[in-house]
Amino acid sequence: MPKRSWLFVPGDSERKLAKAPLCGADVVIVDLEDAVASEAKPAARRMAAEWLQIHRHRITEGPEQAHWVRINGLRTDWWRGDLDVVMAGAPSGIVLPKCSGPDDLRQLSAELYECEQRHGLPIGSTRIMPLVGETPAAALAIPAYAAASANSELPRLAGLTWGAEDLSTALNATRKRAGNAHGGAGEWTDALRMVRATALVTAHAAGVLAVDTLHSDFRDLAGLASIAAASRADGFHGMLAIHPDQVPVINTAFSPTEAEVAHAHAIVNAFAVNPGAGALSLNGRMIEPPHLAQAKRLLGLAE
Repeated sequence: MPKRSWLFVPGDSERKLAKAPLCGADVVIVDLEDAVASEAKPAARRMAAEWLQIHRHRITEGPEQAHWVRINGLRTDWWRGDLDVVMAGAPSGIVLPKCSGPDDLRQLSAELYECEQRHGLPIGSTRIMPLVGETPAAALAIPAYAAASANSELPRLAGLTWGAEDLSTALNATRKRAGNAHGGAGEWTDALRMVRATALVTAHAAGVLAVDTLHSDFRDLAGLASIAAASRADGFHGMLAIHPDQVPVINTAFSPTEAEVAHAHAIVNAFAVNPGAGALSLNGRMIEPPHLAQAKRLLGLAE
């Protein structure tokens, strides 16, 4: 199943949790971190665990939906308590915020190992996706995930995603996008563009999902459509969402069009008719083995 849309849902909202399975998101992330006030975190944990239990084996309309949890960061007093409670619901994975580097993933992996044993879950079944680059030091550490993954040190790593808010605060930046102090849909500023590009390249180097950050203006669906289309064109596999209305826009942007599928089939067929060819002409353009590899990947996604 593709992982195009990753929808955050506050863990302390019964109403929003009830609606989440029906919104069409490929992944629902029950959020115990930023979306939940400190005093509400214990209740949010319990609600998250109950929700996970209810939907653990439930199939939504269409493909199976993955259920993840964003716990609190490892430098808080809450994260172990989060895991102790929510792992009873067997989440598909854990989103780790404020991740400073591969050592944080190793620490979380060790804790997950213990939790899986306690709850009778298959060892290694809980995946991890860190939010990377949320501090200057963490931003500089992003390439280390690829090296650690290449050495088989991060077997739970499912993908990388990034966030702009915390890094902007750490940099004392007054804008995140060029020409607009309030966000908008312009290009990311240089520092944020660097983090985004590094997360993208590192994810591909590690062979895991590259998930782009969210578009904070959830009412701006036209802007989101443009941003999501550019994100897919840049090589991301999916995108974070903070509102159900964003989900169909993201799903559409990250799904192949009929024209793309037809073109991919034409490339595959051209090389099938000419086995061993290094370069061919198709509709007036040269196609080479890299185009064939890309076409096969697209058709795998389409199927």
